Amino acid sequence: MIFVVCNEKGGSGKSSLAQTLAVYLKSKGNTDPLLIDADPQRTTAEWAAERADSDLPQIPCVELTGNITKPLQDLKNRYGSIVIDCGGADSKAMRSAMAYADVALLPFRPKRRDLKVAPGMSDIVDTALAINSKLKIFSCITQAPTLPSQGYRILAAKSLLESLDLKPLNHITRNLNGWDDADESGHSVLEWQQDSKAGEDAKAVFDELMELLDEK
Repeated sequence: MIFVVCNEKGGSGKSSLAQTLAVYLKSKGNTDPLLIDADPQRTTAEWAAERADSDLPQIPCVELTGNITKPLQDLKNRYGSIVIDCGGADSKAMRSAMAYADVALLPFRPKRRDLKVAPGMSDIVDTALAINSKLKIFSCITQAPTLPSQGYRILAAKSLLESLDLKPLNHITRNLNGWDDADESGHSVLEWQQDSKAGEDAKAVFDELMELLDEK
């Protein structure tokens, strides 16, 4: 199965989510997940390089740009799953990935400037679905505020995403230091023992995602 984590707005945690999804898949018995870094900033490629220098289970990573459909066709049968990290822009890599992938996960922070791009992403999704009818679309609230008084922001963001048929997941990730702390050493939050809260968020998100995919 091919997953693409994408959003034309930067800063929503796409790279961390893609990296963690690959680790999650490996932990669930998918022994051969591949990460594809399609972001010119190379965040995921650098994370994978740091991980390669550790004793952690290795996650292979390749870098691709432009139209990545042909490489995906070549790689699909060589790996148990593929997770694509797209950059924060409406790029040829993102559109070609969505045109071939099985699942698209769109992370959004519950902030006005981030949600402003949601209608545009909905249009991009519609274009992708016209080409790739098998594509399953989901969105996820990321870096949510931890104060209970800010819960209305999460509810409003989910309502908007639902209205655009972007199928927001019930579970969210919170704005916790564990995401940055784990990333610095090539870990994922699922493996970061110093603070388990971020890992619990990620596991809940991916467990829900997989349950929904099993239902389809």
